[in-house]
Amino acid sequence: MALDGIVTRSIVHELQVCVGGRINKIHQPSASDIIMNLRSQGENRRLLLSANPTYPRVHLTEESFPNPQEAPMFCMLLRKHCEGSVIEAISQVGMERIIHIDVRQRDELGDMSQKRIVIELMGRHSNIIIVDPSTGTQLDGIHHVTPAISTFRIVMPGFAYTEPPQQHKLNPLKSSKEEFLAALKEAASKEENKGKGWMVDAYSGLSPLIAEEIYYRAFGKSSAGEGAEEESISTENNETLWSSFNSLMNDILEHRYSPLIGDNSKGKSVFSAIPLSLVQGDIRTYDSISTCMEAYYGDKALRDTVKQRTSDLLRFLQNERNKNIKKLTKLEEDLAQADDAERYRISGELLLSSLHMITKGDREVKLVNYYDEEQNTLTIPLDHLLTPSENAQRYFKKYNKFKNSLVAIEEQMSKTREEITYLEGLLQQLTYATINDIEEIREELVQQEYLRERGKKNNKKKKKKDARPTLHVFKSSEGIEIYVGKNNLQNEYVTNKLGNSNDTWLHTKDIPGSHVLIRSSSFGESTLNEAAQLAAYFSQAKESSSVPVDCTLIKHVRKPSGAKPGFVIYDHQKTLFVTPDEQMIKKMPNTIKNG
Repeated sequence: MALDGIVTRSIVHELQVCVGGRINKIHQPSASDIIMNLRSQGENRRLLLSANPTYPRVHLTEESFPNPQEAPMFCMLLRKHCEGSVIEAISQVGMERIIHIDVRQRDELGDMSQKRIVIELMGRHSNIIIVDPSTGTQLDGIHHVTPAISTFRIVMPGFAYTEPPQQHKLNPLKSSKEEFLAALKEAASKEENKGKGWMVDAYSGLSPLIAEEIYYRAFGKSSAGEGAEEESISTENNETLWSSFNSLMNDILEHRYSPLIGDNSKGKSVFSAIPLSLVQGDIRTYDSISTCMEAYYGDKALRDTVKQRTSDLLRFLQNERNKNIKKLTKLEEDLAQADDAERYRISGELLLSSLHMITKGDREVKLVNYYDEEQNTLTIPLDHLLTPSENAQRYFKKYNKFKNSLVAIEEQMSKTREEITYLEGLLQQLTYATINDIEEIREELVQQEYLRERGKKNNKKKKKKDARPTLHVFKSSEGIEIYVGKNNLQNEYVTNKLGNSNDTWLHTKDIPGSHVLIRSSSFGESTLNEAAQLAAYFSQAKESSSVPVDCTLIKHVRKPSGAKPGFVIYDHQKTLFVTPDEQMIKKMPNTIKNG
C-alpha cells in the first residue's frame, strides 16, 4: 500500500465536504478506531479515524461498526468535547501524514470552546490526540506514550503537544526546477543514495511507489530507468525526469485525483490517489479516495483485530474439538469390543442346553453351534471351579454387561458427534465474527460452562438474560429487512424471539452456518435469492458453488428440548442452490443493531 502525503492530501481535499457539518454521535468500536456520525451539506456522513498500527487511515465510510455498550475513556472524552460541535476546518500539516480537525462548541458555561483532533498516520506510531489549541495542551490520546517510552514526545493528558520530529525535507508541490536538479545532483554524488530512493529522501510526502511512477513515466517500461539514474545522467534525461515529476505534482496541486487499486511490478496490491502507469493486472478505479481505501482495506483491519481477540478462543475450541475427536475414536474401539456381546449370549445358551454333557472341572467344551450354519461347532472355554450351570450364567452376565455398555457407548458417541458439530460451528462463526460477536460467543461458552466467567471489574452489572444480542440487518433490493445471526446467541434470538410465524427462515442444508430471517410475509424472488446468498456466504460453504440452502416458515422451525444453543429442527422446507457472490453481498446496505 502507499498511504503517503499525496493520499493524505487527497483525503483532506475530499473531507472538505464535512467542514461546517455538525458531529452528532461518536463511538469507538475498537481500541484504535473512532467513528464520527455527522451531518453536513444536508447529508448524513460517517467518518472513520483509525490509529491502527497496521492499517492507519482516515476516510468516509459506508460500513457499519458495532457500538460497544460501555464506551472507553477516550471515547467519553471525545464525546464531551466534540459531540454536538461544528467542524471549522480540516487541514494537512505540510505534505506529512498528519491531519488536523478543528471543532467548535459551547462548553458547560456557555462559552465558545475550540478543540483540535490531531490524527497522525505514522504506521505503528499512529495516534489520535485531542488538543486544546489555546494552550497547546493535550487532553488525551487514543494511545498513550509515557516518559518511559519516549522522553522527546509524551502523549498523555496535561502534557504540551509536540509534533512528530521534523524531517526537514523539501515540499514537492513548491519545488522549482533548479531545486529539483540540485537535489538530484547531490543524490547522484552520494554512492549510498543511488536509485529512486533519493526522491523519497529529498521530498516529504512521497512514497517509493510514487518515486517509481515518476521514473516509469520518464523512462518507460523498456528504458533502464534505474540504470540511467545510477550512471551520470545526461542533461536530456534530467529534463525528462523533471518533466515527469513536475507534471505529476501539478496534478496533485490542482487536486486532479483518480483513485485506483492494482498490482505493482512485484505483484503486490497497491492503491493510489493518482493514476499509475506502472500498475498491472486487474485495475479498479474509484470515484473517491474514501471508496478506494475502503475497498483496499476491506475487512483486513477488522479481521486482524478479531484474530487478536479470538486467539485464545480459537486455541480452546480447537483443543476441545481435538479431545472429542480422540474420544470418538476410543468409543469406536470400545464399540468394536462390545459387538462381541452376541458371542457371549450364544455361548451361554449353548451351555444351558447342553448341561448334561459338561462336568465340573472341565476347562472347555466343544458343542454343536445351531446359530451358525458355516461353523458347525464352537469351542467354549470354561471355569473349572464352577458348575456347568454357573458357567452358563457367567456368560449371560458378560452378555448383559456388554449389551448395557453398548447402549451407553452409542449414547456417548451420539453426544460426542453433537459436541464436535457444535464446536466446529463455533469455530466457523469466529471466521466472520465482529468484535461484539466474539464477546457473545465467549458469553455463550460461559453459559454452557466451557469457560469460567472473567473476574468482574468495577462491579459491572451482569448482562440481563433477556438482553438483545447484536443484530446484523441487511436490506434487500426490494427494501425488505433480512436479519443474519452470526453466532448462536444471535441465531437463537433471530429464530426463536424475533421471527413471526409467517416470516421466512433460511439455513444451509446440513452445513454449519447462520440463521437468516426475512421479516416479511410478502416479497419477491430477488429478496429470496439475496437471503439465500447471505445464508450461503455466512456458512462453512462460503467458498463453494451451488450451495444448498433450505427455506421454510418460522412456524415450522423448533428447538428440541435440551439442545445446544443455535440447534433447531425444521420441516416443510424447499431447497435452493446458490453460489455466494461476495461483491453483491458487500454492496447490500447493512446496519448493526446493538442490544
